[in-house]
Formats: sequence, C-alpha cells, structure tokens
Amino acid sequence: MTNSSGAPASKQNAWQKMTQSKYFVYVLISPLVLVLFAYVIYPLYKTFAQSVFDQEGALTFGNYLSFFTTEANLESLFNSVFISIVSVITCAIVGVGMAFLLNRYEFPGRKILSVFVLVPMALPPLIGAISFSFLYGNSGIFPRLFQYIFQLEDVPFAVEGIWGIIVVHTFTMYPYFYLSASAAIRGLDLSLEEAATSLGANRVTIWRKIILPMLTPAMVASSLLVFMISMASYTAPLMFGVERVMTMAITLSRTNGNLDMAATQSTILSMVSIAFLILMTWYQNRRNYQSQSKGVGVHRTEVRSSRIKYIAAVLSTIGVIILMLPIMVIALISFAVDGEWTTQIIPTKYTLDHYIELFTDSRTWGPIKNSIQMSIFAVIGNIIFGVAAAYAMVRFQFKGKVFMDILIMVPWALPGTVVAVNLISAFSEPSVFSLNQVLVGTFWILPLAYFVRQLPLVFRNTQASLIQMDDSIEEAAQSLGATWWYSFRRVVFPIIMPGILAGTLLAFVQGLTEFVASILLYSPQTMPLSVGIWNRMYAFQFGTACAYGVLQTVLIIVVLLVNEKIKGDSNQTGASLG
Repeated sequence: MTNSSGAPASKQNAWQKMTQSKYFVYVLISPLVLVLFAYVIYPLYKTFAQSVFDQEGALTFGNYLSFFTTEANLESLFNSVFISIVSVITCAIVGVGMAFLLNRYEFPGRKILSVFVLVPMALPPLIGAISFSFLYGNSGIFPRLFQYIFQLEDVPFAVEGIWGIIVVHTFTMYPYFYLSASAAIRGLDLSLEEAATSLGANRVTIWRKIILPMLTPAMVASSLLVFMISMASYTAPLMFGVERVMTMAITLSRTNGNLDMAATQSTILSMVSIAFLILMTWYQNRRNYQSQSKGVGVHRTEVRSSRIKYIAAVLSTIGVIILMLPIMVIALISFAVDGEWTTQIIPTKYTLDHYIELFTDSRTWGPIKNSIQMSIFAVIGNIIFGVAAAYAMVRFQFKGKVFMDILIMVPWALPGTVVAVNLISAFSEPSVFSLNQVLVGTFWILPLAYFVRQLPLVFRNTQASLIQMDDSIEEAAQSLGATWWYSFRRVVFPIIMPGILAGTLLAFVQGLTEFVASILLYSPQTMPLSVGIWNRMYAFQFGTACAYGVLQTVLIIVVLLVNEKIKGDSNQTGASLG
C-alpha cells in the first residue's frame, strides 16, 4: 500500500513519527551546528587563543599590553573607528536626503535619477576605490584637468588620505541608507505631519519629533551595515596609502611574521564591531517606533515653481553624471593602451586587446575561472546549510535558537580580514575539521572563506520567504498523506525558491568580488579575480585591470536585474495566492 506521495505506508509512518518528534529539529540542525562550530566558533577561538597564550601554552596578556602601548596600533584603532563613524554620518546625510527628495517630491529628472541612484551598488569595492583614484586622486583626471585649465604648477586638489577613504565610502555605501530610508519614507503616515502642523509645529520640530524617530529602525539597520563594512574596509586605505587602520595593520603584522599581534588586532577589531552592534540594538530597543495611526502613506508633492523646476533639472543632470562617472572612467581605461597614459588628462591610445586577452590568454582567464569555481562551491554549501537553518529557525522552537541566529550572522559582522585570520589560525595545521589536512595554501581555503562570509545572505533571504509563507499550506499537504520530505520538496521549496535564488545570486556576486579575505588566503595557483585586478594595477597594467573591473561590474548589474525580476515575480505570485 502506498500513499498519495508514492511512499510505502510503513515508511510514511516512520517519517511522520520522526518529524513529529520534539527531537526532529535537532536532527535537522545538527549538521549546521557542526559546520558553525567547525568553521566559525573554532577559528574564532583559535585566533583568540593565539592572542592570549604563548608558545608554551601559558596565559599571557602581553600582546594586548603591547597593542595598547604602541602608538601605531592606537592610531590604527582610532582611525578605523573615526572613519567608520564619519562614514555612517555622511552616508546617512546623503542616503536619507536622496530618499526624502526622490520619494516626497515630483520634479523634472526625478525618474532618471531614481534609476541611477543605485548605480554605486554595481561597483565592486576594489573597482570603486580604483575609479575614484583615477578620477580624483593626485594624478587623477579632474585634478589634472583643473591644473591644465588654470595653468597651475601642481594639481589644485586631490582625494587622498583618510578623507579620501571617507569620500569613497560615502559614494559607495550611501545606497544602504537610501534603500532602507526609501522603504520607511513610503510607509510614513502623512496625517501625523498634518496633525503636528495644525498644532503649530514647524518643519524642524516635525523632522526631529516625527520623521526621524519613525526612520530610526531603518537608520539603525543601515548604520550597522555601513559601520561594519567601513571597519572591514581594506581596498580604500590600500588605494589611498593609509597604512594606519586596523585592516592594514593586521595585514602588515601577518606580512612581517608577527602572527600573535595579527591575532590580537583581529580580536580587538571583532570586539569593536560587536560592541557597536550591541550599542545600536540597545538604542533601537529604547522606544517603540510603530505607528498606531491609520492614515495613508506619503505621496510625492509636485514642484510647481518654474525656477525650482529648472534648478532641479540641472542638478538632476549633474547628479546622474556624477553617479555614472566611476563606471564610465573604468570602461574608458579598459580600452587604453598600457604605458601610453602618463601625464595626459585622459588616455590617448585605445585598443580591444585587453578584452580579447580576457578570454584567450590562460594567465588572464585563470583568475576568472578560479573565482567562478570557488564561488559555485561556496554557494552550494550556502544553499544546503542556509535553507536548512532558515527552515529550522522559522518552523521550530528549540533551545539555543537565539544564540544560533546570532552565530549565523557573526561572519557577516566580522571584517573579511578577521575571517581570513581566523581560518589561518585554525587550519594552518591538520585538524579533525579539515579531515586532518592543512587547508591554508590549498584551493579549498578560499571557498571555505566565501561560504562562511556568505551564509547569512542565503539564510536571511530564505528566512524572509518562509516567514511570508502561510504554514497551513504545508500542513494541508501533510494532512493529505504527504511525508515531511515530500511536502518540503514539492510544496515548500518551490514557494520559497525566489528567496533562495535571490540570496544565492547575491552570495555568488560576493564571492566573485571578495578581496579582503582573498588577499590573505590566496596562492599563485588559486588567485581569484579581485586579486588579479590588484596585481595588474600593481604592475601598472591599468587596461587589463579595468577590463576585469568592467566584467565584474556588468556581471553584478545582470545579477541585480535578475534579483529584481525574481522579487517582482515573487510579489505577483504572492498576490495571486492571496
């Protein structure tokens, strides 16, 4: 006898007994717990242990004493925190300002600006830093242009140093504030502002007492993201020659063979990031930001003044040009002949050889192939463990659930430099978690780093899809005789597929563009694309480096478009089901 799913009745009963057991969730999450312990907790512990135990295994805090008594280390810590805090402030000003402008007002150029405002998200971090160096650096296009126009002996300005890093961070990270603030602004209740105005409140009071408090959850989430990414920033300090930030200090310590100090610096950097996470969570939880009114959301107010319309059109055009310039300059230089661009404002000779070389030269194609292979291996693991984790977190109640949720997100909160150092500390010698093999220096260390870093992306996107799914759909399938596995495979999985695909695409792109961990973990045989770009830049082969960058950027744009298409189809499916 078989049931509707084609399974024998005895097998079905066995499945039902197991899935209905209160211990089934532990069977489901045990592989994930093992993976998290082996590749998150264990490496984190090994790094911490290396910082507090000497060669003989005796407990010592000499490394921390050395850190806090060395001026260079203190300056690196201060600069990293300063850059991250200022980056949060500047990104908030730009991102929230743009969100408010584009979601509250209708003016000439608004639609095209709304399209291009997210262009910086398509720039990989390394390519974004390189493009700003080409545009605004000491020998960049615009400084040279103004030097030529005004016949000056030296360039009149240049984006460099700590403020250069902040400018790059602001340009590349403000979309995080823009996206979350836009969603929050569209959900604001206009009647609250109208009521405040009728009671005599001015615009400053309305902003301070109504609008900004209602934006707090979105601001906190964006602040956390920007702060974490800024603390982990490596490419901008590298491009602008700022050695005294924590990520550069960790790399220099490892390069100089001071592994204990690198572990100490990594531990301190982790503590700062986690402390900021706790601080922002506490700030958000102080008050309730949920609106209890039942008014309508905001609508855009049309600008009627012809003078303001003209100014808005001009500023929108300038804004679009500024947003597109980094991509345009990378595309331009990708066609430039190497060695011909020296003191000129822009390259004078162009060629298609760099793009031909990408796909015909095995040395040039090698980093591309490596990145694709390693990213594929990483996302396969992300799908298996991310989906299982999301299903367990949404569908079951079990002890340690909150801790597990935090543990999955820890790699996303840790800078890539720290993740790399953790893996080096854990797998530079044989261990049970590496099948008694040394992983450092092998092909598999990079996919492992990508897997750990990207697991939260697949987990969060899948979790969001599961939360939106009605539990009764799965329950109905099982009530009709389907086993848990059959109902999951034929009912749950297809419904949450858009969320899985969205997370997978984003994780794949992160793997292709990851540089911070890669620079510490790669070997000449396993060089990924991002390191290939940097090596070409270091060898002054700007054309090939930028051709790599264009390939990365185009791929990211395609993935973002596919991601938006998946979200659109998901929303339509949800509407039809509703």
